[in-house]
Amino acid sequence: MERTDPLFRRKRAFIPEGQTKEQMLRTLVCSDAPEQALRYHGFVCIAGVDEVGRGALFGPVVAGAVVLPERTTRLQKLGLRDSKQLTREEREKLRKEVVKCAIAYAVAEVDAETIDRINIYQASRLAMRLAVDALGCTPDHLLIDAMRIDHPSAQTKLIYGDSLSISIAAASVLAKVHRDAMMREMHLDNPQYGLDSHKGYATPEHRRALEEHGPTKWHRRSFAPVAKFFGDDALEGTVATTGLLFDDAEFAEEMEPCQSA
Repeated sequence: MERTDPLFRRKRAFIPEGQTKEQMLRTLVCSDAPEQALRYHGFVCIAGVDEVGRGALFGPVVAGAVVLPERTTRLQKLGLRDSKQLTREEREKLRKEVVKCAIAYAVAEVDAETIDRINIYQASRLAMRLAVDALGCTPDHLLIDAMRIDHPSAQTKLIYGDSLSISIAAASVLAKVHRDAMMREMHLDNPQYGLDSHKGYATPEHRRALEEHGPTKWHRRSFAPVAKFFGDDALEGTVATTGLLFDDAEFAEEMEPCQSA
């Protein structure tokens, strides 16, 4: 079920001439307005859902799902918003606050092998569904960042949802803190790739390391920069990392000035 109220008719936020998408996103206000609109329509248990790691060459895609209480004033005052717009320190502090106040929360992973088998789009949807299923309660509505999933609950696909909805932003923070910590841990066994800095994304540093050391079993063979190491057959049907499946901001997230590894 997809809402048709004016609030949910947003297609694409207008990007003024001379302004980048990332600059535009910083002007959006992350609030509980989407949640309050749904409560007006009678929904009570509303879960925000988001994923991180879709555009990475290495490791799992990770999703978070969060059910927040009706009052989220403290989280809004603390500046909870899209995890890509926060520093590591801000994300980790906000994660603690989200965990402290959330009615329910969960994080789920889908590994590289599964991503290669079912494709990254379906893997992202699967990770989201697994996170929702792990909440321990059944939401009557899902607020999802730009996607719909295979779940019986009513759903709203909200474009730029992690910059507009406090629940989606909370899910984004939980997922990113979890995945970033995983990448730092995996860096200890694979220091030659620089995972602690780029978190597995297709940065020049990561591409150079691939050329020098080749891929690991945790690299995604269905992504073109990795598939080329496995011959022409592997390149057929691969995902180019600049494809339409991804949000451009994902590729830049570890490179933005506000980010710290």
